[in-house]
Amino acid sequence: MDLTKNEVLKMYETMLTIRRFEETAAQMAREGIIYGSFHTYVGEEAIATAVAAHLRKGDAVASTHRGNGHFIAWGADLKRMFAECLGKGNGYCKGKGGKMHLAMTEPGLISANGIVGAGLPLGTGFGLHLKMRNSDNVAISYFGDGAANQGAFHECVNMASVWKLPVVYICENNQYAISTSVNESLSAEHVADRGVGYGIPGVLVDGNDVFAVYEVVGEAIKRARAGEGPTLVECLTYRLRGHHEGDIQNYRTEEEVEEWKKKDPILRVKKALLENLGATEEELKAIEEKVEKEVQEAAEYAKNSPWPEPETLMEDIYAKEEEDGVVV
Repeated sequence: MDLTKNEVLKMYETMLTIRRFEETAAQMAREGIIYGSFHTYVGEEAIATAVAAHLRKGDAVASTHRGNGHFIAWGADLKRMFAECLGKGNGYCKGKGGKMHLAMTEPGLISANGIVGAGLPLGTGFGLHLKMRNSDNVAISYFGDGAANQGAFHECVNMASVWKLPVVYICENNQYAISTSVNESLSAEHVADRGVGYGIPGVLVDGNDVFAVYEVVGEAIKRARAGEGPTLVECLTYRLRGHHEGDIQNYRTEEEVEEWKKKDPILRVKKALLENLGATEEELKAIEEKVEKEVQEAAEYAKNSPWPEPETLMEDIYAKEEEDGVVV
């Protein structure tokens, strides 16, 4: 592992920030401050953190409906993120996108969407765009185990393989597509096994081990930047909360959840820092306090932010009504 103590401390801080952002936002959802379904990334923080550590300016990321972690790991402003989740006018999308349609363009393009599997064609399109520009940037396409069984998966991975597009497909296999177990829906033993059918590497990795994900994704991104085409990476992980806030979770047992809590990615990186990298409890405590302060300040900022002005309703849209009544 080529990561320094300070780099791992930064990863720890990023993972904690994702966790506390999601837990705070989930509480807002339960209180009715955030409207609509809210899907948290709790338990999957190692994946986004490890991937973002390899990204650079100009790269592109196609996120999912469970994508807050992807944004935070790549340096998103917590205040603007909370504001967007609350539908406020100073959010990333001026309150029009909400949590599931968040987007930002710096340091690269990253966009979430509420359609299961839609990140696959979006990420593939990003990759085609980058290749046509003769760029050495890469595209990351996130999707879940449920999306792996959609037609878009097969079409996109095949196309990316044929054209050697600079795309890294990352399956965040959190074991359930809403309430359907991956054990009941996947034809192969692992999603990664499907890589061989498209002539690309398919790699299985422990998604709760930030160091393992960092290494595997680093190699995949290196291949993509070198023009060697896509890689399919399957990260085995687990969502520690329900599919969405309010999910009664009657499709899994409490014992199963408790077993996965023992594999919590944040606890694992904390243990590595203390036992292998010379970090102290005081250092970690300082990071925890810093994260908590930043998250709570961002949440209060969003709560006190203004709603979008009514006259902005027709801004930032693809069609508008002209004076002669023709919609273009």
